[in-house]
Amino acid sequence: MQEVNGKQAQFIVNKKQHHLLFVNSPFCGTCKVAKRMLHYIEDTLEDEKFYELNATLAPEFMQEFNITSVPCLLVVKHGEAVERLYTFNSVPYLLKEMGPYLVKERTQQT
Repeated sequence: MQEVNGKQAQFIVNKKQHHLLFVNSPFCGTCKVAKRMLHYIEDTLEDEKFYELNATLAPEFMQEFNITSVPCLLVVKHGEAVERLYTFNSVPYLLKEMGPYLVKERTQQT
């Protein structure tokens, strides 16, 4: 997982392809559990798929993308929020919900 700041996140979301941005807070216990799940997914896929943004350091980004709570997995394309996921039930749940974005990215890279 590649950590980015607010300006880097803004640059990333304006790119053409889908990007998965994990927005969290270092003070949030649920965020830590969600982060472990996302690390597991990256390890399983053997590829970094997610960018990580510390919400406490990027209030303008939070407001611009209407992120109401953390943890949030934000899917963006062309600067637009395509999907927001606030529930991190389990790794299989995340794979089911984010599968189309994970598979699409993987086929674009090969």
